[in-house]
Amino acid sequence: MKHVGVMGFIHESNTFAVTPTTYKHFEQVSLTRGRGLIERWTGGNHELSGFLDGAESNGIEPVPLVAAFAMPSGTIVRETFDAIADEAVEALKAALPVDGLYLALHGATVSEEFPDADGEMARRMREVVGPDVPVVMTLDLHANVSPKMVASTDATTIYRSNPHLDQKARGLEAASLLGRTLRGEIRPVQALECPPLIISIAKQYTDEDPAKGLYEDLESVLQWPGILSASVAMGFSYSDVEEFGASFLAVADRDQDLARKAARWMAQRAWDRREEFQADLPTAAEAVAMAMRAPEAPVVLMDIGDNVGGGSPGDSTIVLAEIVAQKASDAMVVLFDAESVARCVQAGVRNPVRLEVGAKTDGRHGSPVSIQGRVRMISDGIFQEPEVRHGGWGSFDQGVTAVVETPEQHTLVLTSVKMAPVSLEQVKSLGIKPESKKILVAKGVIAPRAAYNPVAARTILVDTPGATCVNPASFTYHHRRRPLYPLETEAQYPSSGQ
Repeated sequence: MKHVGVMGFIHESNTFAVTPTTYKHFEQVSLTRGRGLIERWTGGNHELSGFLDGAESNGIEPVPLVAAFAMPSGTIVRETFDAIADEAVEALKAALPVDGLYLALHGATVSEEFPDADGEMARRMREVVGPDVPVVMTLDLHANVSPKMVASTDATTIYRSNPHLDQKARGLEAASLLGRTLRGEIRPVQALECPPLIISIAKQYTDEDPAKGLYEDLESVLQWPGILSASVAMGFSYSDVEEFGASFLAVADRDQDLARKAARWMAQRAWDRREEFQADLPTAAEAVAMAMRAPEAPVVLMDIGDNVGGGSPGDSTIVLAEIVAQKASDAMVVLFDAESVARCVQAGVRNPVRLEVGAKTDGRHGSPVSIQGRVRMISDGIFQEPEVRHGGWGSFDQGVTAVVETPEQHTLVLTSVKMAPVSLEQVKSLGIKPESKKILVAKGVIAPRAAYNPVAARTILVDTPGATCVNPASFTYHHRRRPLYPLETEAQYPSSGQ
């Protein structure tokens, strides 16, 4: 058996969010070391789970180092990145010698000191093991992939589905690539291609065109003789970094020119369809009106500007205010609002309550909305998801949670911990039947669809303001590369033959 170090560091960093990410945010979600890493991730649906589950069949003995995860939020403060990176490096040094190294990174992680935090982490780990030890990395589909990340690793594989339902498969693939490399069967080399292209977050649903076409191209490349793996990273527009934008990566066996040709072919194909990857969406007022007119229910309104999975606060009231203003009825809205939860706890179950809900984080996500209703339930907020869902998680904790019913038949779910709506058990565990509501508001874009599609009669993406609004032109970038289409329509990309 070959000894392989296993390390995870995953955070999607929204540099436009006002709440910085600190060490406590990792402690609150998942921070495991040594044997605890094995116990936490074996048998799950995450990429770490896939790698651990596939290790033995590939002749690998995992050497667990550290795995740190936090909810998407603002830039990681300097001290936190240093603490986690130092711990990972020291754990790796203590484990030497190792035959290989597996890195589960995100690709859109930003710290105060290192805009390319993933590249810096990979560089430090590579420095410890030296140039001859094979290093395989997995990344999130929303990675802003940098040359530094690729230079520090031998092979990279990136999620191929959004919602992210194939994370375990990518971990299994990483174990296979590393195992075959250690046995001398292959010698992977990789190439990265970054056309000047932004793929709108609203066009990243991999079950539909235009994103579906990117993965049909990827599958074609996988059939090329000598290609070991291929990946598409659609980018993360909420990280103001030089690498922001779409990227394409191919891994070949010993043939750098083949890897480069494959990556360029995929990139050129995407560039030729660049206009298809831009979005024009209804406003909150338009979307609520559409939902009220819809002949079938429920209608899911995706509140893009308050996409919790992209780093927004989860307490925007923009859509809720429109629901109230248009006198819609029978809506379900989830809000992160610890203050209102405390008020509900104080009032008690079955008792009336008057609240000013939401919009407590900053001034970009609406104003608090006045509601009155009855406290139907107080829950500990812990729930389980038995199905494979975006993010690969099965256990969730949204903190003490209150359910308030209003005279307009609205159901408000108020949580004390911010939670991305990737599992319908978030509300089903509270006795709510989402399929019976007229309108369901989900604070996301694509990630919630795996959970909500089974009950949705229709899904509408809503162009709302906020830290994750759909239009990149809404943000002031200081560090991104230029030009980038469509922000600069004069951007050009050479043909694959050049």
